[in-house]
Amino acid sequence: MASSVTVLRTVREVREWRGDAGDVGLVPTMGALHGGHRRLVERAAADGVAIASIFVNPTQFAPNEDYRAYPRSEEADLALLADAGCAAAFIPGVEEMYRPGEDMRVVPGDIASRLEGAARPGHFAGVCTVVAKLFGMVRPARTYFSHKDFQQLRVVQTMVRDLALWIRVVPFEIVREPDGLAMSSRNAYLTPDERRRAVALSRGLFAARDEWARGTRDAATLRATVRGIASDAGTPEYVSIADPVTLRELEGRAERAVVSLACRVGRARLIDNVLLGMSLDELARL
Repeated sequence: MASSVTVLRTVREVREWRGDAGDVGLVPTMGALHGGHRRLVERAAADGVAIASIFVNPTQFAPNEDYRAYPRSEEADLALLADAGCAAAFIPGVEEMYRPGEDMRVVPGDIASRLEGAARPGHFAGVCTVVAKLFGMVRPARTYFSHKDFQQLRVVQTMVRDLALWIRVVPFEIVREPDGLAMSSRNAYLTPDERRRAVALSRGLFAARDEWARGTRDAATLRATVRGIASDAGTPEYVSIADPVTLRELEGRAERAVVSLACRVGRARLIDNVLLGMSLDELARL
């Protein structure tokens, strides 16, 4: 039988809990949890004491994005966390995370300027600010991020490095549905027909991965392969073959690459990627 999760609503409660918690690992989430989140929490619990945050962060949404519609399912989320071995869930309100009169934000540098940063201006300033706040509130030894949001992972790694923070960022594999679609809270927006079409996104990425395994290294060829297949889901906003360290777009021969895309399928804006020529262990050492 799953154990219960300690629910914390305020910074004071988090700090009181943290005082006796020991070796803590933080899994930041926006809720609407799925199997990918479960795997992150299970890893955190295996490494020490796991705490997950559930907070739909308004500062990382643009005015035309889905902040108000973003799925929220606290009761189901707590059940999943309990089953995954999570010790505590920090579920603050907006007024707890952003107090009146606050005047400070964390503004990321060049690594946040392209891909999702270009498509969603201000997004990564919101991400960095809320993640830095969570780090200060929870004081974890480790934090866990799936590489499905690859740029977010690299932005957080860069923030931790450049601000000399004490936290180890643990990258984690993408967790997928049996047909290959990356698990995402936004998959709930898909109609049955859109769900069938959406799998073309991962098929395009896997085709590029297969070409890489056969020796293809030309960035333009890989990009064309992904776009040709992924377009069955919709018109991609971007298809990128980028250096996984700098996220600068590659031309010509690639020795390592993160192949990523974003595509709107119905109401859902979906992102996905595959990492080529670089392991998660190497990524963790950046």
